[in-house]
Amino acid sequence: MAGLDRAPLDGLELEFEIRGVGEPVLLMHAGVCADFFLPLMEEPALFEQYRLVRYHRAGYVGSTERAHIVGHSSSAMMALQLALDAPDAVQTLALLDAARPAPASEVQRAFVEEIVQPVLRTYREGDLARAVDSWMQGTCGPDYRSVLDHAVPRAFEQAVADADTFFGQELPAVQQWVFPRDEAERVTQPVLAVLGGRSQPIFRERWNLLLAWLPDVEPFILPDATHLLHAQDPGGMAAALSTFFARHPVSLG
Repeated sequence: MAGLDRAPLDGLELEFEIRGVGEPVLLMHAGVCADFFLPLMEEPALFEQYRLVRYHRAGYVGSTERAHIVGHSSSAMMALQLALDAPDAVQTLALLDAARPAPASEVQRAFVEEIVQPVLRTYREGDLARAVDSWMQGTCGPDYRSVLDHAVPRAFEQAVADADTFFGQELPAVQQWVFPRDEAERVTQPVLAVLGGRSQPIFRERWNLLLAWLPDVEPFILPDATHLLHAQDPGGMAAALSTFFARHPVSLG
């Protein structure tokens, strides 16, 4: 995407954008749509108080200080793993409709059988646009396209271009990631567990698990939002994040 800076990292280049001043907030986008966080970058409640950093994860598009970490969907898993692997780099975690941290259950089984497996079959057949559309309908609802096109122009076309990264690499890895209760109890940073008021049952199940397992967690439901969350209501999401970050400032000492 034009206008983003580039940073070298271990032989790769990551595209990134920084806006605002203050304590750093790292925005980790979900799979499929690399620009999911564009709407939040435009919210004064955040950029007038915090230094927002969004980037394109490796494989998407062209892409020592403690920070507030915001992870959406599969990136919520990455945020949790970061808190385990590099706890000194993480001030707080905001986990938006987290993917995967749930043991085997009837809801999980139905999600895999009715959404994940058919979508992966479609992807392997080579119909990338239909695979993306089926995935987005299954996770975000049948009216996702109008919301997404309004909030992030050309997001669907970019998702199709990035489909190999998501369906060929990320989604299989998500299915293999393990996050048992004893590891959850090691995440001591303050956590905001976010759920869309109209998100699919699989996300509510995972949200309830995080509330039960994490030692310092508070719930937040974004009313009338699906898994698209901040693409549907960036103002509501920005206000909740800003309030949460303000309660847990980065220590200057």
